[in-house]
Amino acid sequence: PFAHTPAFVGSHVDGYDNMVKGILEHFWKGQERTQIEGTINIIPGFDGFCVGNNRELKRLLDVMGVSYTLIQDASDQFDTPSDGEYRMYDGGTKINEVKKALNAEATLSLQHHNTRKTLGYCEEVGQATASFHYPLGVQATDEFLMEVAAISGKEIPEAIRLERGRLVDAMADSQSWLHGKKYAIYGDPDFVHAMARFVMETGGEPTHCLATNGTSAWEADLKKLLASSPFGKAAQVWAGKDLWALRSLLFTEPVDLLIGNSYGKYLERDTGTPLIRLMFPIFDRHH
Repeated sequence: PFAHTPAFVGSHVDGYDNMVKGILEHFWKGQERTQIEGTINIIPGFDGFCVGNNRELKRLLDVMGVSYTLIQDASDQFDTPSDGEYRMYDGGTKINEVKKALNAEATLSLQHHNTRKTLGYCEEVGQATASFHYPLGVQATDEFLMEVAAISGKEIPEAIRLERGRLVDAMADSQSWLHGKKYAIYGDPDFVHAMARFVMETGGEPTHCLATNGTSAWEADLKKLLASSPFGKAAQVWAGKDLWALRSLLFTEPVDLLIGNSYGKYLERDTGTPLIRLMFPIFDRHH
C-alpha cells in the first residue's frame, strides 16, 4: 500500500494546497450547491502562528457579525487545555461545516501562494474567490476587512477602527527606533511578502527578501510591491535561494536585523546579525 503524502512533490506550501483541495473535493464533488448570500469561507494557509492568528481572525469576524466557516482551523487543537479530562482534541472544523461550506458565496485565502489550486477548485464550483498575502500590518489588514465587508454586507464597526488607530499610534511612536533599519527576511512566500510590506510601513528597508520555495510569479509580485515604496526600491528578491546564499549576502551587504525561523540562528552566529524568530519552525525557544 502507498501512503499519500501531499507534500511529496514540492514544499510544505504545495502540500498544504494539495491537502485542502483534496478535502474540499472529497466532500463537495457531486453535491448540489445552493448559494447562501453573504457567507464566506476563510482558508488561513500554512501559518506558524495559526493558534493565535486564527483566534484573532475569528474575533474580528464575530465583532463584524459575519457568517463564516474557517477551513482547517487548528486554533484550539494545538493547545487543548491540560485539565485532567481526557478528550481527543478541542476545536477544529467539523465535517458538516466543511460540507455546508460548498454553499458559501465566496472563499477567501489569507495566503495566495499556499492555495492556488484550492481557489481554482472553489471557482469551478461557482464561488467567488479572493486571496491575500498573509494580512499583516495596517494596509494589508484594511484590504482584507474591506473585502469581507463588501461580500458580507457588514460594516466595519467602530471598535475595530479604534484598534486600528491604536496600532497606527504605536507605529508612529516607534519611528525613531525603526526608521531606516535594514532587514533580511526569509521564509515562505506569503510571509516574506507580508513582512516586507509591514517593514516598509514602519519606515524600514527590506534589503534581502528570500523564499527557497518562492516562484517566479512570487518574485514578480514582490518586486512590484517593493517598487511602490521608497523604502523598497533598493531591495533584492531571491526566489529559490537558500540560507547559505543569504549568509554570503549578509557578509557583502549587511543588514541590521534578520527575520525568519530558527534556522537563521546559524546566520546570526556567523555574521553577528540579530535574529527575530518568526514563523515555522521555532524549535529553540519556548513559544
